[in-house]
Amino acid sequence: MKRIRSFAAILGAGALALTGCGSSNDSNNSTNSSSGTSANSTAAEADGPVTITVGASPTPHKLILDYVQENLAADAGINIEVVEYQDYVQPNVALNNGDIDANYFQHLPYLEAQEADENYDFEHGDGIHIEPYGIYSEKITDLKDLKDGATVVITNDPSNQARALQLLVDNDLIELKDVESPTIYDLASNPKNLQFKEADAPSVPKLLPDYDIGIVNGNYALQNGLEPSKDALYLEAGADNPYANILAWNATADDQTKAAVEKLDELLHSDEVAQYIKDTWPNGEVVPAF
Repeated sequence: MKRIRSFAAILGAGALALTGCGSSNDSNNSTNSSSGTSANSTAAEADGPVTITVGASPTPHKLILDYVQENLAADAGINIEVVEYQDYVQPNVALNNGDIDANYFQHLPYLEAQEADENYDFEHGDGIHIEPYGIYSEKITDLKDLKDGATVVITNDPSNQARALQLLVDNDLIELKDVESPTIYDLASNPKNLQFKEADAPSVPKLLPDYDIGIVNGNYALQNGLEPSKDALYLEAGADNPYANILAWNATADDQTKAAVEKLDELLHSDEVAQYIKDTWPNGEVVPAF
């Protein structure tokens, strides 16, 4: 895995490749000319924008990508096609298989865990946005009302479970052992004898009627009609949050595709995108990470 901080060199190479010869992906590219002034503009004028396919969660990732496509992509010489995914597993599988050119749904700790487990070879940019994790309930209105033996439904992947458990630590409901990526099996103290149920993240909001509290990240809360800033009993802070979502792509992608994806990553860190996020989620349900 490599973090990408500079795009100019590869973008320049991608533009030369596009102007010098035809690409095997030409049949998939739009024939509309770009009027942009970016590093890809010369290529776009000659051959049309470079089309890239990006896997994304519906909210907020697809919405942010749609904004970029509608307002920024043409001038940058790229065309974005979004494939929606409802889970956390398939976007990386699809990227590894070459079914998509990039994905935008995960934070760095999750990506690193997936790379270690599945031997993926991905590159990524810096954090784009944060969806604060929250504690939700349909049975209580204050965490002080949690009874002994209360039930907790929590995300089941290790990196996000550690993040979720920290919210309970913040509220003095549990203590954790000093281990990397602690799980529900690493409790040092559980004075209320909380009973945990693991579930995949998309299911957690749907299971709230069956449990005293549930802990889940903001995008799945939003997708299920919850407003994190209003409905969460407790919401993690956005400032200096290590769980910012990132754009990832295959390290073995061809130069043209990689240059186009890195241009997208540049656009996702633009002032325009930061303002779009602030305007669309004014109550902090989603916050820029740059």
